[in-house]
Amino acid sequence: MRPARILIIDDTPANIRLLTETLEPRGYEILAASEGDAGLKIAARAKPDLILLDVVMPGRDGFAICHALKRDAATREIPVLFVTARHETDDVLRGFRAGAVDYILKPFAEEEVLSRVETHLRLSQLTRDLAARNAELEAEVARRRAAEDAREAAHEKLSSLAAREAQRWGLPGFIGRSKLVRAILADIERLQHFGRTSVLITGESGTGKELVARAIHQHSPRASAPFVAVNCVAVPGELAESMFFGHVKGAFTGATADRKGYFELADGGTLFLDEIGDMPATLQAKLLRVLEDGEVTPVGANHPRKVDVRVVAATNADLASKIEAGAFRRDLYFRLARYAVVTPPLRERREDIAVLAAHFLQMFAAEMGRNASALAPEALALLEAYPFPGNVRELKNVIERALILSGGGTIGREHLQLLASGPKASADPVRLVAAFTDLPLNLDDAEQALIQRALQQTGGNVAEAARLLGVNRSRIYRRFPQGA
Repeated sequence: MRPARILIIDDTPANIRLLTETLEPRGYEILAASEGDAGLKIAARAKPDLILLDVVMPGRDGFAICHALKRDAATREIPVLFVTARHETDDVLRGFRAGAVDYILKPFAEEEVLSRVETHLRLSQLTRDLAARNAELEAEVARRRAAEDAREAAHEKLSSLAAREAQRWGLPGFIGRSKLVRAILADIERLQHFGRTSVLITGESGTGKELVARAIHQHSPRASAPFVAVNCVAVPGELAESMFFGHVKGAFTGATADRKGYFELADGGTLFLDEIGDMPATLQAKLLRVLEDGEVTPVGANHPRKVDVRVVAATNADLASKIEAGAFRRDLYFRLARYAVVTPPLRERREDIAVLAAHFLQMFAAEMGRNASALAPEALALLEAYPFPGNVRELKNVIERALILSGGGTIGREHLQLLASGPKASADPVRLVAAFTDLPLNLDDAEQALIQRALQQTGGNVAEAARLLGVNRSRIYRRFPQGA
């Protein structure tokens, strides 16, 4: 590190010599100018760390030179100390108004000069360090703000997509004639008069739990208020409290404004908590408190805020096992399961497969601008014999692909892409998902490809894909936040 550089501007050689003899032994590098304009040129070129400036000089005086230094962006931040015999109050004030940081009167004591020079050099360095740190913090705040905005935008987009998807499926998406479907529709009708009762929906992935939640909302007094859907697995742990309960400005680095959490966004309406079985234990306790008290306390806030929210939760996990293992709170379970709805797997309501397939054919044909294709009898028989591990979501994907492959004609068995594990799959002329022969050598790319293939093979069933891969579902959600 170079020594501090000090510029002396004084028209008296004896003063320059005396200041030099005082400062050089302390390791400072000394530059000198005998008149103001020469000093300005040296300052612009050498960028000294501090300037000692005389007031009375030929040509422009010290006040004018100080003004010129402060007007120039290249020298504006250099601290200026006046060293002069003029001690009138007006002169001192004029010096400070010109931009000086201190005023040393002649004749000066050596110790005074050294003390003030050292003090202002240290202050100048601290100011630069603070400015650099502030710039770093501003960049970090901007980065975090952008990340938070991106998360909120992604959540809004996902919620919008989910809402459109629910609308495409029809009310409530449970199309069929089986007793199981009629029982669910009866549950929805029964709940329409109980707009505060929390509901727990259980069932495998792809069975339409969110569709049931949306139908419960739409058939309740809360229908005109917001429906906010949250996937508990996809919420980052370090941001969970802020995302659920909100935060106030200044609560943490990057909190540049008050932000509402999911509970306040759903105020008056319904908050749908999907994958509730995977909610962290610390958040479970806070969720229970909100459900009991009807209040949320944003991060950094001193007082709670009242909210009127109906919570509908869903899970494909075995909550009883999680409770026994200590991974899920028993009291929260009973608070959520004031009313329970079970969405059955498609294999338990096979009589609905033909109705669902026809519905999806009409829906996708309308979107593609073509006439709805018909299912050949042997193709329908294959669908009705297949176990559908991905449930209705898998059937929907199979029908969409089949409609594309058929080119608008009758859909035969050869157009149905089913898993190899389906009944008689190996003997049927069904296009099976091929195994990998060209897995990428890059580990990150290989993981991406494997997860994508697992999702394809399970018809978007995240839980089943995680089971096949031997990983936690959260790992798949990090790669594919929207699932399949």
